[in-house]
Amino acid sequence: AQHLVITRRKNAFLMMNRYPYTVGHLMVVPYRKVAELSALGENELVELWNLVVHAQALLRAAVKAQGFNIGLNLGECAGAGVPDHLHIHIVPRWSGDTNFMPIIGGARVLSDGLRALYGKLMEAHERMASPR
Repeated sequence: AQHLVITRRKNAFLMMNRYPYTVGHLMVVPYRKVAELSALGENELVELWNLVVHAQALLRAAVKAQGFNIGLNLGECAGAGVPDHLHIHIVPRWSGDTNFMPIIGGARVLSDGLRALYGKLMEAHERMASPR
């Protein structure tokens, strides 16, 4: 669980965020190091978004997510922590949660249960069919 990768595909992978905004914060990352979506090919883009869909299903199963914030921070001025390697954030949400300010404010919340959550996500991943 040290690497936090949940699944790998040909062009991208799905991983947990080591410094999550909320419990279950995942990221989809292309293998190619690019700063802009326009630099990715069609197959890479399709695979990225298929992994986003898979991440939502995993989070619904593992942490009972009721909604999601999904997005990218492109460029340092937009808050990209790694400005030359884009990645898509999938942040689970629940009715009545009030944890949106850390996402907007750029604050980082450390999670104590990454290993336990990794286990739950991997169990859910293994139960599901691979994304297309």
